[in-house]
Amino acid sequence: MDTPAMRSAGRIDDLVTGAGLVAGAANVIMQLGRPGVGHGVLESTVDSGNLFRRPWKRARTTFTYLAVATMGSEEEKRAYRRAVNRQHVHVRSGESSSVRYNAFDPQLQLWVAACLYKGFEDSYEALAGASLSPGEREAVYAASAPLGTTLQVPPGKWPGSRDEFEEYWQEGLRKVSVDEPVRELLLSVAVLDFLPAVLRIPFGRFNRFVTTGFLPATFREQLGLRWSDEDQRRFDRVCRGVGAVALRLPRSARQFPLNAFLADLRRRMRKGRPLV
Repeated sequence: MDTPAMRSAGRIDDLVTGAGLVAGAANVIMQLGRPGVGHGVLESTVDSGNLFRRPWKRARTTFTYLAVATMGSEEEKRAYRRAVNRQHVHVRSGESSSVRYNAFDPQLQLWVAACLYKGFEDSYEALAGASLSPGEREAVYAASAPLGTTLQVPPGKWPGSRDEFEEYWQEGLRKVSVDEPVRELLLSVAVLDFLPAVLRIPFGRFNRFVTTGFLPATFREQLGLRWSDEDQRRFDRVCRGVGAVALRLPRSARQFPLNAFLADLRRRMRKGRPLV
């Protein structure tokens, strides 16, 4: 644990790195692994939030959420929560849905928030090539509740300690169930099918590799993704190589582009423009 960033880790924003976004596709897959979330996204009629139809807007919305939940003020969190709620009100199962879901379900929101936190923690440790100390892990976790409460998770529903979170996480993994329609969606996310060919072709294969590396074994098995010991060693080398540079950058550079999305949110709030 010898990088400057890791030595100071004690807040959730200490884990915020632009390099950590390389785990983004894996995090999306983890969220959608719960049937209620996966089918909610698959069947959603909210076109403005559709990853495959409007990938850049979907990315801006997601990255802004991560930025405001980890680095934003209480006023900014409340404003963004209201904006997200106006979109989520349309996301609910219909008569023909095979899975019942509602975007305001606090249990589904808790799972999404848990995936976000786990993504921050896992990607940061992969980049550092070392684990957070118990004290750092608990301090960072204690500050992570806004990842859920900025959504619809009541404060009392966020697991009270990192150990309690681990129990919740392991239980959540047992509830992961990916049927064929959602599986096709998730595999297409892994290979960047939502991006233009000029980006998808050169980066799709690499993204599938790092996505598989960041996924827990439960997801690899359900998606049929193979992973060998040599794959793990190569993945570790790639992450440590990126982290050796990224985690030594000044905070503002390390947090880019999430800090830029937060700045964009603040401009939108000042000018009265839509936040989502």
